[in-house]
Amino acid sequence: MAQRINYFTTAPKAMAVLLAQEEYLGQEFKDKAALWELIKLRVSQINQCAYCIDMHSKDALSQGESVERLYGLSAWREMPFYSDLEKSALSWAELIISGEPVSDIQYQSALSALGEQGLVDLTVAVNAINSWNRIGKAFKPDVGDYKPRSA
Repeated sequence: MAQRINYFTTAPKAMAVLLAQEEYLGQEFKDKAALWELIKLRVSQINQCAYCIDMHSKDALSQGESVERLYGLSAWREMPFYSDLEKSALSWAELIISGEPVSDIQYQSALSALGEQGLVDLTVAVNAINSWNRIGKAFKPDVGDYKPRSA
């Protein structure tokens, strides 16, 4: 297989935009880091981005996430491991990446659970991980090379 380009060195200004977005989201989700990792992992599972699945699984574990919650994430609706807030956020994330129109009922449900700021931040977060997933799938960084951040 041909070697793919390093997108960080090829387009550092473009990557800086995405990293600035990550910095913002890290601050907004500071008190909900576990939720943010679950969202990133679930969206990456749906998008089938191997590198991002590896990365966010490792990050979640290094931050103290349970193995059961990570294993159960692909069937979160049927698992007893997730809070109502997490279920609302996961539902919204899946809806946003589906490309389907958001009904008034779905919108009001998410808004009630997440609040105005939370709903906007979650939508931006879903779009951010979608961007990273597409970059990862296009340029295929080596899966398994990622080292988790320290907790």
